[in-house]
Amino acid sequence: MPGLIYLALDHLYAARLSAASDAAAELVTLSERTGYPLWAQVGHYAAAMAAAERGDLDESIEHCERIWGWSGPRRVHRLVKCAHFARARAALGVADFEAAHRHTVVVCTPGELARFNPEAVWAAPDLIEAAVRTGRIDEARAHAEAFRSAGLERISSRLALISGLCSAAVSEPDEAVRIHEETLTIPGLEEWPFEIGRVHLAYGEVLRRQGRARDARRQLDAARKLFADIGARSWENRANTELRATGMSRAQSGSELTPQELEVARLAASGLSNPQIAERLFLSPRTVSSHLYRVFPKLGITSRAALRDALDASADADRQ
Repeated sequence: MPGLIYLALDHLYAARLSAASDAAAELVTLSERTGYPLWAQVGHYAAAMAAAERGDLDESIEHCERIWGWSGPRRVHRLVKCAHFARARAALGVADFEAAHRHTVVVCTPGELARFNPEAVWAAPDLIEAAVRTGRIDEARAHAEAFRSAGLERISSRLALISGLCSAAVSEPDEAVRIHEETLTIPGLEEWPFEIGRVHLAYGEVLRRQGRARDARRQLDAARKLFADIGARSWENRANTELRATGMSRAQSGSELTPQELEVARLAASGLSNPQIAERLFLSPRTVSSHLYRVFPKLGITSRAALRDALDASADADRQ
């Protein structure tokens, strides 16, 4: 059972997500059969995190609830935090930044890296991204400073990647570009494809906000390919969303929408509110509203409810 714990976590950290799930399932089965329920919770954590990174949200939530149900009443606080960490990772994959923040602040207090809480280290980029994307900039800066002051980047290439993500997230755009460039030269980084994908994604987001669409596409396409290779579907979708916003995916000829108008329309058709769309695309809610105001007449509709059918009809016309 200890061997299966190490195997499941090794697969997880190296982004071998299917192998991590298989080892975790074997660990849970063996632990329950032999009467070691505590070790089974570690299996549920590895399975929850692998499912979170794949984008299998229901499966991830089920494993987290198993952990909370057993560990919570027994006050096994570290495992409770592990489950919140997995829920935060799942929320970030679908750009639910408010939920991600809600879970990460259970893992650790912003601005603190408490002793005997290793999850506070692993979850640092999750907390910082969630804080930045929900307007809690002071929290994000305090946590990035705590991470930097601890000097954790000296321990391993994985922690150096995480440190770069944390620092860049709270830096001005030009400085963030410099940090991302340096981060992508860290020796041994190829061992950690999920973290590399996050660096490329964050780098591409910064470049897009600077108006450097061509450079942004290069980084975002690298992120998309990495996430696709490891089966991190929700994160691949995030990269694809950013790519469409740069204009890589052209609007359908029948609708005459700009690339950003098309992406706003797609997100609105999926049921997201204007503030939620604004969070995903780094726009203001007012800009989102303006885009939709122009989209409706181009698509020949008068309401948000008609968006999905209008976009489908436009796509069909373009294929014909």
